[in-house]
Amino acid sequence: MTTALSRPADASGTFPIGGDLTVNRLGYGAMQLTGKGVWGEPQDPDEAVRVLRRAVELGVNFIDTADSYGPFVSERLIRRALHPYADGLVIATKGGLTRSGPDDWRPVGRPEYLRQQTELSLRHLGVERIDLYQLHRIDAQVPLADQLGELVKLQEEGKIRHIGLSEVTVAQLEEARGIAEIVSVQNLYNLARRDAEDVLEYCEREGIAFIPWFPIATGRLARPGGPLDAFSREHGATPSQLALAWLLRRSPVMLPIPGTSRVAHLEENTEAARITLTDAEYAALTAAV
Repeated sequence: MTTALSRPADASGTFPIGGDLTVNRLGYGAMQLTGKGVWGEPQDPDEAVRVLRRAVELGVNFIDTADSYGPFVSERLIRRALHPYADGLVIATKGGLTRSGPDDWRPVGRPEYLRQQTELSLRHLGVERIDLYQLHRIDAQVPLADQLGELVKLQEEGKIRHIGLSEVTVAQLEEARGIAEIVSVQNLYNLARRDAEDVLEYCEREGIAFIPWFPIATGRLARPGGPLDAFSREHGATPSQLALAWLLRRSPVMLPIPGTSRVAHLEENTEAARITLTDAEYAALTAAV
């Protein structure tokens, strides 16, 4: 196991989202900056601002958020902490899930709704164009061509640079690519949950960014005596760091976005980019599940 480079996130390597947005592969997910149940303001807004600013100091230049985080709380905190944005900092957001309360998520993909939410995200983030706008969920009640068609219109108007998807199957991704150019997919994926393996493999073949949400899910793997516990003690790394290192090793199109509301945890997560697993270590972790 080896480490390299000064700013931790720089060690994660880079990926060109859409061919023209080159970012460090280890990013930051801003969902946890909100209140309990991803609802309302955080208990410590000043710490949330510190987290965002520290992430950039550590070399993170890809931040993922959504209009539904709060709602809008996460986007507004990003603007408060980082606007005017540094050159090369990519802020991705999402639309298509409505909120009526804590932990309640409901897809709405009506074109007029997606347009409204895009306009609000532009305002809350303080930008004229969103670099990566992702359809948070496909609404089964609305034709996909209508949902993505509206995003394409917004793209043609210069309000969206690139379009991505979240929680899709290979079939849905292929259908979507017949309607719009899709540059990223954000699906649940981690060391313990690899249901989206076929989607990841598709993204690898096609050069599409794969953004695993909930990237740190160590659970029973980190229990005393478990495989991550043993690795942690042997190499002086935390189970979370090993889980992130495994993701970075898994695929060159992988862009993990671990989230946290504390600076100390952020610094710990970002150090994962310095970890290079040997072939044997990677194989052992892969086989642990």
